[in-house]
Amino acid sequence: MEEEKPRLSRLTAILTQLQSKRIVTANTLAERHNVSVRTIYRDIRTLEKSGIPITTEEGKGYSIMEGYHLPPVLFSEEEANALITIEQLAIKNKDQSLSENVSSAIEKIKVILKYSQKGNADLLTDRIYFGGNNSQERTSNNLMEIQSAIIHFQLLKIEYNSSENKHTIRQIEPFALYSIHGNFLLIAFCKLRNSFRAFRIDYIESLETLKETFTPHNMTLKEYFEKYVRNQEHP
Repeated sequence: MEEEKPRLSRLTAILTQLQSKRIVTANTLAERHNVSVRTIYRDIRTLEKSGIPITTEEGKGYSIMEGYHLPPVLFSEEEANALITIEQLAIKNKDQSLSENVSSAIEKIKVILKYSQKGNADLLTDRIYFGGNNSQERTSNNLMEIQSAIIHFQLLKIEYNSSENKHTIRQIEPFALYSIHGNFLLIAFCKLRNSFRAFRIDYIESLETLKETFTPHNMTLKEYFEKYVRNQEHP
């Protein structure tokens, strides 16, 4: 029985990973759990025999059949505490759409916490404090729409007022987001300047998601910084 515990734990973890990602490779699972790829093959067959509809995509990896929902997995106390901490960090953020959606998501997550954890979560919420943005000032409300445009490769039309108070209307191809001092910056290919630019989203006066899509940029965020950030010009 003692030998079965690690495997049971691994099977549960694999199941969680399959639920959280669109596709997972056997090599990724093997490295994550420090076992051989052959062991992962056996684990996948075990899950399939237990009734989990796992789809194998040749040359790519594994996924759970679309539309199949598994019962929620209980969180450990440490995981529940981490979620509460994330919520409090998001509340201090200056983007209204982010703080509202994180709080809403955490509320739904709390529904599946064990009864004892719910009380602990409420206690922890009252005992965590992060400095900064104490006025609860919200300087933007576009983060969620920008995130959607990034993953769907949709063109954005923005009215932008720069730090030099220059007002322009741009069409941009959103690429990535990063945060500095609570303010989010959007990296995008600007058609007006015909190059990549970094835009503070709290300087975006209006934003419209267009139906037009663009070809995904074949580049990682790390590659962007290495290639462009040294020569970055003002928007």
